[in-house]
Amino acid sequence: MAKGAKEDRFKGHDYYNVDGLLSEDHLLARDAVRDWVKKEVSPIIEDYSNRAECPHHLFKGLAEIGAFGPSLPEQYGGGGMDEIAYGIIMQELERGDSGIRSMASVQGSLVMYPIYKFGSEEQRLKYLPKLGSGEFIGCFGLTEPDHGSNPSGMVTNIKDDGDHVILNGAKMWITNSPVADVAVVWAKDESGIIRGVIVEKGMPGFSAPEIHGKWSLRASITGELVFEDVRVPKSNILPGVQGLKGPLSCLSKARYGIAWGAIGAAMDCYDSALRYSLEREQFGKPLAGFQLTQKKLAEMITEITKAQLLAWRLGTMANEGKATPGQISMAKRNNVHMALEIAREARQIHGGMGITNEYPIMRHMMNLETVLTYEGTHDIHLLITGMDVTGINAFK
Repeated sequence: MAKGAKEDRFKGHDYYNVDGLLSEDHLLARDAVRDWVKKEVSPIIEDYSNRAECPHHLFKGLAEIGAFGPSLPEQYGGGGMDEIAYGIIMQELERGDSGIRSMASVQGSLVMYPIYKFGSEEQRLKYLPKLGSGEFIGCFGLTEPDHGSNPSGMVTNIKDDGDHVILNGAKMWITNSPVADVAVVWAKDESGIIRGVIVEKGMPGFSAPEIHGKWSLRASITGELVFEDVRVPKSNILPGVQGLKGPLSCLSKARYGIAWGAIGAAMDCYDSALRYSLEREQFGKPLAGFQLTQKKLAEMITEITKAQLLAWRLGTMANEGKATPGQISMAKRNNVHMALEIAREARQIHGGMGITNEYPIMRHMMNLETVLTYEGTHDIHLLITGMDVTGINAFK
């Protein structure tokens, strides 16, 4: 085989030339993030994952490459790019590790986005530039110990106290919380209406203990949010939204990024499996020369290609402001499931080596088990699509 042909095979596995649908700015953003991941993430991620330790120093690097709020306006600390650029950045980060993508997507989509979308101008100017530069780290408090898929059942609450509100309750499974300076928290007021509140580190009664013992997203720091009579100024309440519309719109923004990000994890597993199958010999020929191996590889690249086209079309609709929450749910569910199945098939191609940290397969597989169920479980997204196409709510 000619050398050039072999090199072409490993240029990203863009089987349908999706690059041809992207602008020069998209490709420049992708290449910049890809280079950063190769330099800063790939050499260290297995070690940090093994130790279940978050590489905190990468927060600053993520800010420098524009991974925090890429599609938010530059005047508020964002990147001023479009939604496809945001998706591509998430894809390249997740090629490195789902936890690294989570660090970025929580900061941009779940913290910066609601402050930009629903906050006052004073709140935007106070928080967004520092979040965009990585000076502040943020987290998002919606899930509770007893209320995950049913956020409307939350018990976290605020009560009026003059110029302040008193916040009580707890949130669970919160990415970035132990190191966060700012938390966007969703709580019910005395009328039972869900409101968004910006809670700052150091407010008396506010703590964020770390959750240990995770077998997934081990390089991402996860914790709780605990509120015991926390006095929060009323000026920290997001004025632009009431009800579940607030947190759900943030989740749509994050789920969109996940739909792209999961493709990155799938690409990394496929890349590793293809390379290994061409190098590893059994019975006198490479594994890639066997029909069952080719079946696995052919199905992998087919599913990646379908996911790429799904994400690209979703991105064009998002740029036009026409992407619906249901469409985003479909892409998140499909692409994460696709990536997890590819990780499992790639593990088989690697044989015993696939369970070692010499290859990224098991790390991606474990991470994707979490991505499959966070920010809307696999089954909940199925019901969202079901309700969309039938008009019947099957959640209850």
